[in-house]
Amino acid sequence: MTETTSNGTGAADASSIDSRVEELIDNFSFLDDWEDRFRYLIDLGRKLPPMDEALKTEETKVRGCTSQVWIVDEVRPGTGTPGSGSGAPTLHFIADSDAHIVKGLIAVLLEIYDGRTPQEILAVDIRDAIGRLGFQQHLSPNRANGLFSMVERIRALAAKEAQGKT
Repeated sequence: MTETTSNGTGAADASSIDSRVEELIDNFSFLDDWEDRFRYLIDLGRKLPPMDEALKTEETKVRGCTSQVWIVDEVRPGTGTPGSGSGAPTLHFIADSDAHIVKGLIAVLLEIYDGRTPQEILAVDIRDAIGRLGFQQHLSPNRANGLFSMVERIRALAAKEAQGKT
């Protein structure tokens, strides 16, 4: 069971680090230095689908980021077999930023969170994932705070959806 830490990011056991996170860690580990990793991060951000300008509102803006960041969620019905547990609704995210590295961080978060159930999102040990990716040691304090603000926004959207279904 996941316990919520004082910052609300959750602390799940190591088994919650799934194949998505492992794949990201593998991709980043192939790069020799952080200059290359930042270039890769920027490239990931460039591949994000564009966000409709109409979705960039004060309501969808992430607070606590130095850069402009917007995150919107969409709930989609599950597609699993009834009774299998895989038919639960999933959350999908559209996000954007005005900063290249931040867009890359968004792409990483979407890789981890997009298409999961609210319960799965809330169970992810994101602090462990971010630590294993090496972001905590290589992001400026402002950028790290912004990253966790984006995580909090995604978790809040997931918690809202989870509460709405109980």
